[in-house]
Amino acid sequence: MNERFGSRQGAATDERVRAVFSLLSSWRTASAIGSLESGPKRFGALLREMDGVSPKVLTRTLRRLEGFGMVRRQVYPAVPAHVEYSLTKLGESVAAPLLELRFWVETNTGSLGGDGSEER
Repeated sequence: MNERFGSRQGAATDERVRAVFSLLSSWRTASAIGSLESGPKRFGALLREMDGVSPKVLTRTLRRLEGFGMVRRQVYPAVPAHVEYSLTKLGESVAAPLLELRFWVETNTGSLGGDGSEER
């Protein structure tokens, strides 16, 4: 196994690394993080910015990001309930690498094989 991507700390760490890579490899995750870079947003605003994402999928994405400590969910006591999502320090720290990856993909799209529809 490639030392750069292979686990040197054991199976538990390897599983955690896989889970984080799985989360961050989703375009929905990258889109949510990118959208939150400009500041806190309510669910509806995120949904409008992430064209083509259903409310159910956005909810699941935000919950996963919150579970990994990358997004903070702030509930404000009001009627009706007011909820805002924002990036934590950890979420902010991953935004730049995700943007670099997006630039790489856009630059190299013509060189990539396949149509991108296959999941392996």
